[in-house]
Amino acid sequence: MQISSDSVAAVVARSLKARGVTRVFALCGGHIMPIWMRLDAEGIRIVDVRDERAAVHMAQAHHEVTGELGVALVTAGPGMTNAITGIANAHVSRAAVLVLSGTNPRGQENRGGLQDLDHTHLVRTITRYARTVREPALALAELDEAITRALGEGGEPGPSYIDFPADTLRGLVPKPLQMEEHLRPKPRVVPQPDPDRIAAAVDLLWSARRVLVISGRGARRAGPELVALLDRLGAVYLDTGESRGLVPDAHPSVVGAMRGAVMGDADVVLTIGRRLDFQLAYGSPAVFGDARFVRFADTAAELRDNRRGAVEVLADPAAALRALLDAVGNRASAVDRDWAASLRSQHEQRARKLKQTMASAAPGSDGRLHPNRVIAALQAAIEPDSIVVTDGGDFLSFARIGLSATTMLDPGPFGCIGVGVPYGIAASLACPERTTVVATGDGAFGFNAIELDTAARHKAPVLIVVANNGAWQIEVHDQTVTHGKVVGTRLSFSDYAGMARALGMHGERVEREEDLGPAIRRALANRPALLDVVVTPEAVSSDAKTGLAWVPDLQPLASWDEAERAWRSGDGPSLQA
Repeated sequence: MQISSDSVAAVVARSLKARGVTRVFALCGGHIMPIWMRLDAEGIRIVDVRDERAAVHMAQAHHEVTGELGVALVTAGPGMTNAITGIANAHVSRAAVLVLSGTNPRGQENRGGLQDLDHTHLVRTITRYARTVREPALALAELDEAITRALGEGGEPGPSYIDFPADTLRGLVPKPLQMEEHLRPKPRVVPQPDPDRIAAAVDLLWSARRVLVISGRGARRAGPELVALLDRLGAVYLDTGESRGLVPDAHPSVVGAMRGAVMGDADVVLTIGRRLDFQLAYGSPAVFGDARFVRFADTAAELRDNRRGAVEVLADPAAALRALLDAVGNRASAVDRDWAASLRSQHEQRARKLKQTMASAAPGSDGRLHPNRVIAALQAAIEPDSIVVTDGGDFLSFARIGLSATTMLDPGPFGCIGVGVPYGIAASLACPERTTVVATGDGAFGFNAIELDTAARHKAPVLIVVANNGAWQIEVHDQTVTHGKVVGTRLSFSDYAGMARALGMHGERVEREEDLGPAIRRALANRPALLDVVVTPEAVSSDAKTGLAWVPDLQPLASWDEAERAWRSGDGPSLQA
């Protein structure tokens, strides 16, 4: 089947290539065949997947590790509805993803044709732009707008969705309308900070005694500027899952192990591209006390949510930080260096203790490995510049504390477990020169386990480590609890290594501690690879015990819900370590 070089499908493919897109994640279907064929003709690599949800997850991970637009191509009907979870995850994560799809020929719309569905109606609330393009002459302009919205030009970044009737894809775009202005990449707009607000931020930050800096997704392009600020101001610093690796663990400002104490101690908190969401107790005074906030962000969602700042700077975070450092001149910081040094010292003590505890974690009464032993062995085997993807329910709580790298990905604020395998595949394809490791629980692994086939076919250099505790299928009516432990359940430890080998990957099962290190080394040398590590189901993370989402050193209140109630009532205690 020949598809004209002037067709909508052709100009869509040509536009993506002109914008630097080299890889599209897709699952084939009749409604999208013209785009598929023209992508191939343009030399754009198609990573064909086994489920459309995984395609969108991969597109998001590609964006996360490269900063480039991630692109997914899915077919109509169930192909598109399968993709909705991935679209919703990208929406909550504010990730620049473009999802392309097809729909019935125009003459068959609303007549009961195969897979006839109004896709845009389904995704309009979780996208920055959602359109069905029926007129070929409008295709390039609509695509340009969808990409621009996804990248966040003039608003918040996030997923855009655009689909085309099958006959529109074969329709011809008049040559006068194949304008270069719609094809070429657009320079990123960098919003500049207001000098008066920068001056106000300098006054507040440089006069405060206990300054805490918290970064998020919006700070990802501001790593060097962030480090320079910490050096100059002497503030203490907390990263989050959105910005792990921006500041090296060895930097003297890093006090992550003292998270609870520092959030209660700070008199000024600077957020950089970070929402005050559930992971930060919504900025509640029950946690942050009387601290005043300074907020830097280039989108409103990261600037004004939950707590207003004493100073708010709507600007590119890197530009704002550079302006801040320029404006401060030779002014000396009033930060209490003894306070900061004490927090750093306690952080280092806790970090050393954690490392020792993880490396010596006792097995369960069943003799199986503790998850911390697996994580410690992984951390010892990877380079600092690795890409680490953590995924799972309770296992995620172990992994996010024990693993560290310059690039960290996880299920994010949507809590979308199951992203590990597709994230790892896409990250390893985008950055083959770096080691990519996925550390996942067995329950989370199951959501997209079939994508091992994708990893094998595309030779994605990823190592997937599954913590196999068999606990994902506990049947409540079968379980009894004795001394706080679940007993009397029927658990099965599925053979994930066998699955990996059957799909063409290197796969090993590890059940003994002495076999763990050698197995990791072999797997790293034979990627794509999967290690199926049997761990004890008796291990329970601090998060599971306390209900404190992602902040394990906060103990006095039972949950963030209690902190929120305390805030609303005005009579709650501070939440401190």
